[in-house]
Amino acid sequence: MPKNKKRNTPHRGGSGGGGTGAAAATAVAAGSQHRNVQPFSDEDASIETMSHCSGYSDPSSFAEDVLGLYYSLGPEVLDEEGTQEDLEYKLKGLIDLTLDKSAKTRQAALEGIKNAMSSKMLYEFILERRMTLTDSIERCLKKGKSDEQCAAAALACVLCIQLGPGIESEEILKTLGPILKKIICDGTTSIQARQTCATCFGVCCFIATDDITELYSTLECLENIFTKSYLKEKDPNGICSTPTTVLHISSLLAWTLLLTICPINEVKKKLEMHLHKLPSLLSCDDVNMRIAAGISLALLFELARGMDNDFFYEDMESLTQMLRALATDGNKHRAKVDKRKQRSVFRDILRAVEERDFPTETVKFGPERMYIDCWVKKHTYDIFKEVLGSGMQYHLQSNEFLRNVFELGPPVMLDAATLKTMKISRFERHLYNSAAFKARTKARSKCRDKRADVGEFF
Repeated sequence: MPKNKKRNTPHRGGSGGGGTGAAAATAVAAGSQHRNVQPFSDEDASIETMSHCSGYSDPSSFAEDVLGLYYSLGPEVLDEEGTQEDLEYKLKGLIDLTLDKSAKTRQAALEGIKNAMSSKMLYEFILERRMTLTDSIERCLKKGKSDEQCAAAALACVLCIQLGPGIESEEILKTLGPILKKIICDGTTSIQARQTCATCFGVCCFIATDDITELYSTLECLENIFTKSYLKEKDPNGICSTPTTVLHISSLLAWTLLLTICPINEVKKKLEMHLHKLPSLLSCDDVNMRIAAGISLALLFELARGMDNDFFYEDMESLTQMLRALATDGNKHRAKVDKRKQRSVFRDILRAVEERDFPTETVKFGPERMYIDCWVKKHTYDIFKEVLGSGMQYHLQSNEFLRNVFELGPPVMLDAATLKTMKISRFERHLYNSAAFKARTKARSKCRDKRADVGEFF
């Protein structure tokens, strides 16, 4: 929706979109009444929002317009009080749309709120409406179908990330935890919904749980899922992937995340239970399962050596052979993209297991940099990046919870002028990309020429 479009102006679709002519006249009359009342309460705002939504022939188009307006806003624009109020007004409309009769509209509303929360810190706004949001998520998880359940679980994740650890997040987990667990364990529910709920359950528990028994219960729930992929008998062909493999992958990665916050005694128990079984997943024909198992192994070895520097693993020779084979895999029956991805990851995993080494990565966000120097930090970063998407960098700058997790200290305050000088113009970015493209093309040409010369020589 354009910025200059006022709340009380006629919407597209005219009276035909809002129902009968009498209903449209009533809406106009209500709009004039609101103009005469100063100030108005949250209840009035909610009523006005619903009348605002009813002017659309398709309620989902309202969600699309809200998202279109939202993504057109930059950080410097959001500093303006009027624009912030307009954004919150639109988000109130999306919250109301989570109660709509249409499943498609509810899903669009859930995704719209999730995208907004992923891209901006809206703590005060969310704090006032957390119970309403929790009720909407609960209703959509219980009564919705696959896509709606996925959208609701994803929103629950970001809601806890916004609120951080505390009573509010604990209440959300207490309300939604049993429902998430039921969906994860329900074989009749779609795999996509179970997969998303497994990730959500792990992340929400990581943030909110303050009860050690609840943490152990969540670990057990996730274990019961991914251990079904363990190799039961010695099969020379390895483990064959099934439709539930994606669920097992998400459960394993969420379980590994929770293991990083467990007490030492619990970590030791899990090492004894799983360290000799996890290598069997490296023979799975699904590349993502092989990578997830490798990451979990690298992280478990890091935790074990952190507790005992002289940690000894009996089957180290057999394990390193498997990891080396995957790091240099050249099987023709596997896709090139899969092989490239697998080799890159397993080279690092092999170094971690064999040499206790980790290749430090640098993540830039605004004027700051974060150094990822261990598997615990890398896995935590990857999980939250999967949840927040492109909003991860913004949250690293502004979200106190994430900054505490990654030991970044309090948020760095920057004024609008500093932010503006840090930005690269579109023209400068175009010049930079063009120069990089020319350099790559030139390098490829030289490489091809060398290969041609070698071919002629032989």
